[in-house]
Amino acid sequence: MTINEKLATIQTKFKSKKSRFNSFGKYYFRSAEDILEATKPYLLELGVSVTINEELIDNHVMPIMQTTATVSDGENAIHATALVGVDLNQKGMQVPQQFGSASSYGKKYALGNLFLIDDTQDSDAVNTHGKAPKAKNTLTSKSDPAFKKAQDYIKAGGKLNAIKAKYALSKEVEAELNTL
Repeated sequence: MTINEKLATIQTKFKSKKSRFNSFGKYYFRSAEDILEATKPYLLELGVSVTINEELIDNHVMPIMQTTATVSDGENAIHATALVGVDLNQKGMQVPQQFGSASSYGKKYALGNLFLIDDTQDSDAVNTHGKAPKAKNTLTSKSDPAFKKAQDYIKAGGKLNAIKAKYALSKEVEAELNTL
């Protein structure tokens, strides 16, 4: 079995639950440790090892951690890389914690890239950090004072899409504004 076939076996059979909970953001996630734990059954079975290497890249704006996850059968290897910035201005963290946080993210994403972990949208992409998204106002009647403002805005050259970004419009109101 080639290294590509071994990696494909892991990628297609791999399961790692999101067993950790972020109480601040109110979401479950998996850590690099969870991913590594889930790969262990495949290591002896397929005769491979997994390693992670990190390198600090200084770009004079912020330090960057380059993390490379590797699966190897002793003869051949396949690598996947992730780049993560180290936010040295992160409030509430000491410098070692800032680097540790970047390291954890880098490991998780390098492993995710290597093993094609894509079962659900990542929580970081949808995390509101405890802030509920702002609800749109509704504009459903021509008698609403906001309707007159919307009319004036469009007459002055404003775009209907800008109004629709702020308001949920009824079909009647949208049709009326569309005629201006």
